[in-house]
Amino acid sequence: MSNISSINEPPVAHTQIQPSNQASDKVQVKPESDGVVDGASALSVLRSLWQFIRPYKKTLVFAGMSLIVTAGITLSIGQGVRLLIDEGFVAQSSEALANAVVMIMALSLLMALGTYARFYSVSWLGERVVADLRKAVFDHIITLHPNYFETNRSGEIMSRLTTDTTLLQNIIGSSFSMALRSVLTFMGALGLLLLTNLKLSLIVLVGVPLVFLPIVLYGRRVQKLSKASQDSIASVGSYAGEIIQHIKTVQSYTREAHESQAFGREVESAFVVAKQRIRQRALLIACVILLMFGAISGLLWVGGNDMLAGRMTGGDLAAFVFYAIMMATAIATISEVYGELQRASGATERLVDLLNVKTLIPAKASALLDTQAAADNPIDNPIDNPIDTPLLALEYVNFYYPSRPDKPALLNINLRIEAGQSLALVGPSGAGKSTLFELLQRFYDPAKGCITLAGTDIRTLDTATLRQQIAVVPQEPALFTEDVWYNIRYGKPDASDEEVIAAAKAAYAHEFIVQLQDGYNSHLGEQGTRLSGGQKQRLAIARAILKDPKILLLDEATSALDAESEHRVQQALDRLMKNRTTIIIAHRLATILHADSIAVLDQGELVAQGTHEALLEHSALYKRLADLQFKNMP
Repeated sequence: MSNISSINEPPVAHTQIQPSNQASDKVQVKPESDGVVDGASALSVLRSLWQFIRPYKKTLVFAGMSLIVTAGITLSIGQGVRLLIDEGFVAQSSEALANAVVMIMALSLLMALGTYARFYSVSWLGERVVADLRKAVFDHIITLHPNYFETNRSGEIMSRLTTDTTLLQNIIGSSFSMALRSVLTFMGALGLLLLTNLKLSLIVLVGVPLVFLPIVLYGRRVQKLSKASQDSIASVGSYAGEIIQHIKTVQSYTREAHESQAFGREVESAFVVAKQRIRQRALLIACVILLMFGAISGLLWVGGNDMLAGRMTGGDLAAFVFYAIMMATAIATISEVYGELQRASGATERLVDLLNVKTLIPAKASALLDTQAAADNPIDNPIDNPIDTPLLALEYVNFYYPSRPDKPALLNINLRIEAGQSLALVGPSGAGKSTLFELLQRFYDPAKGCITLAGTDIRTLDTATLRQQIAVVPQEPALFTEDVWYNIRYGKPDASDEEVIAAAKAAYAHEFIVQLQDGYNSHLGEQGTRLSGGQKQRLAIARAILKDPKILLLDEATSALDAESEHRVQQALDRLMKNRTTIIIAHRLATILHADSIAVLDQGELVAQGTHEALLEHSALYKRLADLQFKNMP
């Protein structure tokens, strides 16, 4: 490579991989509906939920059988009441009275056993299904493209993962069972009513539609408000999470009172929506109870007159009233559970929306690109041999961020990075340096051009295979709320304790680690809040050293260190960079003077490339940056 490269050359003809349509992709959950799930949508939601219930069909069948048995036994108690009155009280037979009581007690015992079996199996099913659903949602979330999390709030996502799944747990494990039991009880009681007294049953059949009418009318309103309530709760959680995450900034700027008032407004807004939902549910239940007991009162009047006239016995009337009360109770339960089922429908829809989000970058390579790569570069496993001596190349790469499709982030970038060599990226903020790192890790794909690794387009590689070859030391290291062992091992989970300690020593982190309260067992707090900036950085470097990558990406890796630590860590990085392909983002030019090549970026374009000395002579932008940084140095 010559000392200075001519950059503004016209593109030559070359093989083009099919451009990505990424710029126009929308990684958004589908727009919120008006809250009312139509028939097709409801069917789709239930079908999506069924795939999580299906593996436990045996438990579901057992729960259903227990439900049918307990409903049947409950209805049989009405016949015990009839015998108790007609053959016990009216006939004044002590023996018949005892038999009727024994029958009722036996039925009660069987009902208790059946209820136990039903409650346990249904609750177990609810817990199991929701656990599977929660895991499936999380497994899908962590595969989504980073852009999704830039356009969707983390609090909203967490609400779906926790609040919505917990609501489903209550529904599947309790409310749904109650609804089914009530439907069975209603149908059974109605059948027994017809057998007991046809005239009174006809009155009941006329009154039932009047009782169900408010359930239908108010149910749609409850569903709409339930979904709005879930969204408002998610908004509250998201706001609180953001404030807690930035609590030091809030307190530093003395904005506690303002944030408290703002959060109060969010809470009150959620309460207003919840209050409307509660009012509609309360009206629904009140209307059902009024109509229900009004109908029972009418039945008592008509049935009482028939009993006095000798057209029916007291036992028949008691059994009839028992079944009527059973029907009324079933309807009341259905009306109460209906609102919960509507909430479950909304929660399930929100979770299904999340599961249906497609990632911009598939984990598996494109079949089209695989075929083309196999013809151009016939290698059985593109990782086996070429990445042992890696070479990176960017060929006329153009890229636009999805949120800024009209402004190129990179324009006609051509770079070649030899195996084992180091390349430094310099330039003003917004020049495209970090964007290059994003593309190299394939968080995005170029709109035009391609990036090759050992001659293979990286789009033909699985993302896991590609990223396993790369270690990144970012400017702001990401640490987890775990101990030191976990954080250093993150890139190599099977590393031994000795390997972890050796990596920490190489990153000059061992000294401060052993001084922590529990040494390597010390928990670091959320985002490593218990460490200083320099300590965080050295742990991130230790993590990269332990991973032993073939490709190293350094984003101002020593920016948070004091002068002495920077010198020691730079020595460790020099050893780490030896015989590795390394790309460095540098704002301080003093840290990259000995790089094999320096690329100067400006407004997404590569304006110059060469050694430090050559760039000082031929690149006005680089010379200006160097003068600004070195003019005060001795």
